[in-house]
Amino acid sequence: MNANKELVIDFYNSDALYNSKTLDVFLHPDATLDWNSTKGLIKKDRNGLLQIADELKAGYEAIVVQIHQIISEDNLVAVHYTLFGTTIENPNHINRLAYFFVNWEIKDGKLFKAYQMSQLP
Repeated sequence: MNANKELVIDFYNSDALYNSKTLDVFLHPDATLDWNSTKGLIKKDRNGLLQIADELKAGYEAIVVQIHQIISEDNLVAVHYTLFGTTIENPNHINRLAYFFVNWEIKDGKLFKAYQMSQLP
């Protein structure tokens, strides 16, 4: 399997989306995210991405990613996935949070640039 594809799979199979310490290991020092969400275009740098992880940790007991498709070519990896979470208030019920499609650019073995779209369920 392609090393870049493995990196992205490892990222989504980890707790990096809601654990800034884990996320820090995966991110390139110059990482950026351009996110077309239901609230419009959101741009985040590395520090902004780490902050999102901390915010998710504050509200969710666990986050789970279900990858539907993943395709890689050279230093690009495209992923289609659904995000699920269990809230701190109700840890026994898993909620579908959103659907995502993201293109990752990998640089120096790290997640460098992301172009992401999401939709609420």
